[in-house]
Amino acid sequence: MGTVALAVTDGMLHFELSVAYEVFGAEPSGVAGPLYSVSVCGPGPVRFGRFQLEPDRGLDQLPYADMVIVPGWADVDQDPPADLVDAVRAAHDAGARVASLCTGAFVLAAAGLLDGRRATTHWAHTRVLAARHPRVEVDPDVLYVDNGSVLTSAGKAAAMDLCLHLVRLDHGSAVANTVARSLVVPPHRAGGQAQFVTAPIPAQDDHPLAELLPWVIERLHHPLTVEDLARRANMSSRNLGRHFRSVTGTTPLQWLLTQRIRRAQELLEMTGDSVDAIATATGMGTATTLRRHFNRTIGVPPDTYRRTFRSSRSATR
Repeated sequence: MGTVALAVTDGMLHFELSVAYEVFGAEPSGVAGPLYSVSVCGPGPVRFGRFQLEPDRGLDQLPYADMVIVPGWADVDQDPPADLVDAVRAAHDAGARVASLCTGAFVLAAAGLLDGRRATTHWAHTRVLAARHPRVEVDPDVLYVDNGSVLTSAGKAAAMDLCLHLVRLDHGSAVANTVARSLVVPPHRAGGQAQFVTAPIPAQDDHPLAELLPWVIERLHHPLTVEDLARRANMSSRNLGRHFRSVTGTTPLQWLLTQRIRRAQELLEMTGDSVDAIATATGMGTATTLRRHFNRTIGVPPDTYRRTFRSSRSATR
């Protein structure tokens, strides 16, 4: 179990802090024990608008954490406190993975951790970040950026995307999806690179596809077609398409492909099965077909994904 330190000080944004605490402090049903040991670290009692928080530990404890999360910094017109900046830099120097949520990127930039790196923040503040820190390659068009030991996210909901991405790196897609489902949010894809696919399976069970979707998930190894799904749902292909668009936000064919890719990810992470075997198990038919769709959707070939995932997990243990 890794240790996560949430670095706080006066004037930080409570939404991003709450997101991080909910994700990393989660004990999802079906997963043995908590995923992380989480502590809130600050210089003393800190204020978040009308709220006051008593941290568990001081900022001097950041270098002892495996991962440091810096929530949004409210007043981007002001430099973040030097003690926070110094503590975040010390944590990175000690080997911690450091991630900022929303305007927390201003703290990482002040610490010099983003120099020469690609980074993002809330779209409304990307120009300010770029002007104040010209050595940072600011990308305003992505949900988050993963540089390995340093990560940044865009605003609000993108903070959830990044936190789930980190859980996925450490514990795999199955656990990340379980956490997402417990929080009633979709496990989003990465913003700039299509590294992870969504699993648009509605949590509600009162929609027209409630019986069909689980039936399909159990039969991904079969070469199912849209016509097969329509027949099973006892509706026309056109009607099926309307319901899919309403319930999942996508087409039956795209949803089916998404589920196949998601299953392939899980098998690449959790088994040593060959790409050929995984292609069969996910209904892709051949390794060539799997590689084509996987590379187009995820951004890397299956073998590269497996090596990267396992390297990421080994590096965080």
